[in-house]
Amino acid sequence: ILFLAFIAGIFVIGACKKFLNKPPLGTLSPEVMATEKGVQGLLIGAYSLVDGEGASGDGFASGASNWIFGGVTSDDAYKGSDPTDVAEAAPMEQWVSLTPTNSALNQKWNLCYAGAQRCNDVLNTLAIATGISDTKATQIKAQALFLRAFFHFELKKVFNKIIYADETVNADNLNVSNADQAAVWAKIESDLQFAVANLPDSWGSEVGRANSWAAKAMLAKVYMYEQKLSTAYPILKDIIANGETAGGIKYGLTPHYYSNFNPAQKNSSESVFAAQTSVQDNSSVDWGGDPNGNYGDILNFPYTGGPGGCCGFYNPSQDLANAYKTDGTTGLPLLNDTWYNTPWVSDGSASPYTGTLDPRIDWAIGRPGIPYLDWGAHPGDAWIRNPVNDGHFSPKKNVYANSQKDAYTDQGSAYWAPTELVANNVNIIRFSDVLLWAAECAADANELTNAMNYVNTVRSRAADPTGWVYKSSNYNAATATYATQTTPADNYKIGLYTSFPDKDYAIKAVRFERRLELSMEGQRFFDLVRWGVAATTINAYIAREKAARPLKLTANFTANKNEYMPIPQSEIDNMNSDGTIRLEQNPGY
Repeated sequence: ILFLAFIAGIFVIGACKKFLNKPPLGTLSPEVMATEKGVQGLLIGAYSLVDGEGASGDGFASGASNWIFGGVTSDDAYKGSDPTDVAEAAPMEQWVSLTPTNSALNQKWNLCYAGAQRCNDVLNTLAIATGISDTKATQIKAQALFLRAFFHFELKKVFNKIIYADETVNADNLNVSNADQAAVWAKIESDLQFAVANLPDSWGSEVGRANSWAAKAMLAKVYMYEQKLSTAYPILKDIIANGETAGGIKYGLTPHYYSNFNPAQKNSSESVFAAQTSVQDNSSVDWGGDPNGNYGDILNFPYTGGPGGCCGFYNPSQDLANAYKTDGTTGLPLLNDTWYNTPWVSDGSASPYTGTLDPRIDWAIGRPGIPYLDWGAHPGDAWIRNPVNDGHFSPKKNVYANSQKDAYTDQGSAYWAPTELVANNVNIIRFSDVLLWAAECAADANELTNAMNYVNTVRSRAADPTGWVYKSSNYNAATATYATQTTPADNYKIGLYTSFPDKDYAIKAVRFERRLELSMEGQRFFDLVRWGVAATTINAYIAREKAARPLKLTANFTANKNEYMPIPQSEIDNMNSDGTIRLEQNPGY
């Protein structure tokens, strides 16, 4: 597999100027690769970029978790570390200093178009290949189209005004532009519809491949972003009733929440589509290489001590911690917006919040004094590089247990700190995501009981005490649970809804649940944008935090501009260098 992925990396067919044009490192022609083995190798090369790493110009901003573009941009998290460390990510937290020359933009842009190019390489080579059965050829094509749609959808979420680069786009066909975004959406839909119709329901032992149910989920997600909720809803109900993983397991929530972030339990019943990772496979041999571990989150560990040994990025925000407050009687979220009032959760003051909390807080956030898997109690600011800007919390969904070190980690030969590569899959879509999309569709359709039931299904798992964090207990890394379940780590109380009294309440409850369930998974900002509330939500968050966070002093989110990143200026200059306007900048930049 590694050999075939390498071949995929060096095989390049002509592409559209710089944004798809990668110089070949070898001399293989399409004819050499035009066999089943060769085409499958090219396909593996396309899959290998789902994790966001492995293309020229990639980096921390291109990682599959979207921690910069979907997390730091939102009210979920701070950039972390010192303001000048990976300084290109600081404008994602401040907005006013974000310009088209920011180098983080190129990382995501380059990676996704490289992924699209690899998919097109598969399709072009498949067209001239021999010795492949019609059934196998159709399945290969369907996977390539699924992946091509995925890479373009990632671009669409981040940059909006993009060019859809299909297999006809090459150095001889420059009749392309980003003027018609309706056509881009239509092409994403078309690719996914082909995948839905032609992918198998399962792949047996090849659990990392996209199956028909993953394609349906991705198509439903696209419809959600297009505001076609009534179109997405029946697809989501079908997935909930009948869907199964690529390994043939019926979709369902894992018994315990943190199992979704445990490298020992990946590709579970909840995994709809994920970026596959591995370690101890000789892929992480030097700095700047293409490791198969979760390289995109290599910076996102406690600053000193604990897992990883570096680097103190992607700190959960105080705002996020406060959102986990619950009503002391019902155990429901504080939908009356009192959750952000003082006292604040674990804020280090003499009078911190002592009320009830949703137990998911301590699986999503490393908090002072709370067990951090089997690393002992989180020591607070000792693990924070710059508490004034970074707050007092550490990320938790991307790390590994102390007892998993070496078995699920990989140092490589030239990394500056130990065991920072982790064999922890990155969830692209998980089943709770599907349930909450369905809840959103049901609320939109005024099916309030159905919306409530979907939300309660997700909350019921969190309400099970066997999946809580406990003090004075050994953490079992095999099951993501604590062995002795006597003393909960905090004052947990979570309840189920008994009614959604009206549509507005239902929509607010569903949206709040998405924040709690999917926090620190790179989804929050994109949700705020598709709901049309990014400006009001983020500016209110900035106002609450200005007094405590210097990086927020000059921050401001501009509506009808900052919902999308600027297109990299270098790409605009290159694409338009002959005087023909092919690539137009997003408004406001």
